[in-house]
Amino acid sequence: QVQLVESGGGLVQPGGSLRLSCAASRFTLDLYTIGWFRQAPGLEREGVSLINSRDGSPYYADSVKGRFTISRENKHRRNTTVYLQMNRLKPEDTAVYYCVFGYGTEKMRSPEEYGYWGQGTQVTVSS
Repeated sequence: QVQLVESGGGLVQPGGSLRLSCAASRFTLDLYTIGWFRQAPGLEREGVSLINSRDGSPYYADSVKGRFTISRENKHRRNTTVYLQMNRLKPEDTAVYYCVFGYGTEKMRSPEEYGYWGQGTQVTVSS
């Protein structure tokens, strides 16, 4: 069973920065995609940023391009941590952010493709 442990999040003023991290362990295959979805009240879940283990190519939602950066650090072969550096935050970035993990590396963009979800962390951007 894949284990995801999230940290980060909180309250920040518009224009500020936050960094989320997610430690993934106990996965059994080398090809996977890991990253972040978010969900704001009344809205559907949105894929924010994802990165795969095959070539490390990142995906960003149009709404966060140029402001968010995803990176991955391998601790061991089956233990990795993914970071989401969020800069120039806007009130519309306010949401619960979920770390997600799914086996496979082919353009996994829908939430149904991810079998493992973290507990979620609240990000609030407000003055």
